[in-house]
Amino acid sequence: VALPAVFQKPIMVSECGADTLPGCHMMAPGLWSEEFQAGLLEVYTELERKLPFVFGVHVWNLADFRTPQMHLRAAGLNHKGVFTRLREPKLAAHMLRRAWRP
Repeated sequence: VALPAVFQKPIMVSECGADTLPGCHMMAPGLWSEEFQAGLLEVYTELERKLPFVFGVHVWNLADFRTPQMHLRAAGLNHKGVFTRLREPKLAAHMLRRAWRP
């Protein structure tokens, strides 16, 4: 919280998100679940509301997209989107709509 006082500048949180396998649901939000992604993004939207020096949050990413295969990526996709590759909303898309609705 000392940064705004030192630099006298607003802050934008950029590229926050979590990989989420579409349709993966858990009672207790665990890694790769839609509940985990929605909960993580909710924390960032709360920061924007509570801290007057935070002027925005950039969610990474709008939709899942193809990426080179590697051991950290399931099926060669980046699953951080709040929509699937077919533009179907994940739980996080609904949470963001509620959080950002005027």
